[in-house]
Amino acid sequence: MTARLNSAQPYVLALFRIVIGLLFFCHGASKLFGVLGGADGQGATVSAGTWPGWYAAVIELVGGALVMLGLGTRVAAFIASGAMAYAYFKVHQPGALWPIQNGGEAAALYCWAMFLLIFTGSGALGLDRLFAKRSTTAEKPAGERSPVTA
Repeated sequence: MTARLNSAQPYVLALFRIVIGLLFFCHGASKLFGVLGGADGQGATVSAGTWPGWYAAVIELVGGALVMLGLGTRVAAFIASGAMAYAYFKVHQPGALWPIQNGGEAAALYCWAMFLLIFTGSGALGLDRLFAKRSTTAEKPAGERSPVTA
């Protein structure tokens, strides 16, 4: 059973990355474009350039898209995790100690989910792996490349 679960690990990690990235992207899109309920639940957007809301929304939109696609996953997850740590400790935590009390559950969960992706990478289905394979193939001399067989 363990061997079977271990063989599925890269694909489950990819699914985790895609779902977390999509949800993070949706948070940014709602704040920047007023979709999916908007920043206030009624279609509002955050004002351009306002600190920290607009910058957080840009990080959520761009970081979520990159994580979802598996492109620059570790760097995007590092920035996103830091942004969510900032959101938790500067915005939510002063209101109360526990996330359930201060409304910071999403920030805490995204922070730790993105932190995990820093160390695991994109998984099986990320664009990172596609580009890594292309770059290593391009770097090999012609004599060292294995022939393509049908």
